[in-house]
Amino acid sequence: MAVPKAYVTLAAGHSADAGTAKSIFAYAREHLAPYNRVRRLEFAELPKTISGKIRRVELRQAEASRTERSASEFRDNDFDWSTNS
Repeated sequence: MAVPKAYVTLAAGHSADAGTAKSIFAYAREHLAPYNRVRRLEFAELPKTISGKIRRVELRQAEASRTERSASEFRDNDFDWSTNS
């Protein structure tokens, strides 16, 4: 089963931690329909071509070869959504 995943490159001054991931998921829960929401996200620098396009092939290959979850990957179900904090 395919699960939607977002690769996020943070602006300077922001940290790639659980708090940031939770705020991104919370924003998506508030503004998107359930079928549009991302279920996983990973903080990473995106591989790009010389012309600046994102090399999606490299992202897919890295995901396929990965055997375990990386430290910078977070999932929607990692967080308790029963509270509003």
